[in-house]
Amino acid sequence: MSTTAVYFVASPLQYLAARQIARTHEAHSRQVLVWYKRGVGPVVDAAEWDASAYMPWPRWEPLPGAFGAHRRLLANLQEVAALVGRCDELHLHSAVYDTEAVNYFLRGLPRLCGARTMRARILPDGVLSVRRYPLGPTKRALQQLRHLRRLAAPELAYWSFAGDRIGSDAPFCDRIYVLPGLPHEYPADKVVTLAPLVAPAAAAHAGAPRALVVGQPLQGAGLADAAQRDRIGAAMQHWLQEQHIDAVDYKGHPKDPARELLQPGWRVLELDEPLESYMQHEPYSAVLGVRSSALLFARQIYGPEVRVLAFGWERLHFKSNAEQAAMTRAFDDLGVTLLPA
Repeated sequence: MSTTAVYFVASPLQYLAARQIARTHEAHSRQVLVWYKRGVGPVVDAAEWDASAYMPWPRWEPLPGAFGAHRRLLANLQEVAALVGRCDELHLHSAVYDTEAVNYFLRGLPRLCGARTMRARILPDGVLSVRRYPLGPTKRALQQLRHLRRLAAPELAYWSFAGDRIGSDAPFCDRIYVLPGLPHEYPADKVVTLAPLVAPAAAAHAGAPRALVVGQPLQGAGLADAAQRDRIGAAMQHWLQEQHIDAVDYKGHPKDPARELLQPGWRVLELDEPLESYMQHEPYSAVLGVRSSALLFARQIYGPEVRVLAFGWERLHFKSNAEQAAMTRAFDDLGVTLLPA
């Protein structure tokens, strides 16, 4: 019986997880990679996959003309089905399943590929995976509205579900991959813990101290206003000056074209590999950021002599006290130091 594993990824971290799953848990399957955020493209090695392609997000990249998002959904379904080909069993992997960009594949792809069986698995999404995100009344109502697409295109059959918005409670989900060392709130009978995605780095060579700053959108993501963002950036700069670290590399986030935290004199990194892989072969004396998952990986990669610091959480807008508590526990458990701004 032929099995094809399909991975819908939106970040370099998800790509690393998908690559490990493909090599281990899905080693006997045909491997198809689909990325739907352009920032993932530079880290993709097409030679590692049986088929791979970029999939435009329907809402942000609709086809020209009337009903462009609807027609993009149909085009995406057909194009991914062509990558997959005919198969008996489908294993779909995504970090979230309530979004229409991925959900319609749950029912539409098996029909187009002739698959008799479909199983959906959840990819880890770093620090966002440490807690559940229950579907509220608005999200549930939106799910029902998405059923209307089926009136115009039978292929677009949305699969409604309740509970956690990523789909961890849904009947179609049989497996949830989690990262080692991170807490989670998922059903224990579905959880599979991955091996470490990154290996510890070799000991740093003696020389002038260097620091890495991991950027992320703060004002752009609604996590802080401009004044609070600037105070966090200034706190990082002040700490670096106190430590007499002049050589600073800055790695921006794919969703942060403005490079909100970048300070004068810092060198911008342009990488063709995931940041987590880059850190394995680039030594630093300190790694600074705010609440990026990359800080958790930095703590696992570098030895205790390397400071890994998260700044300014008291100035951030968390969705809830529960979210802040869960993230604080994850960072504390892995040994990332939280500093005020």
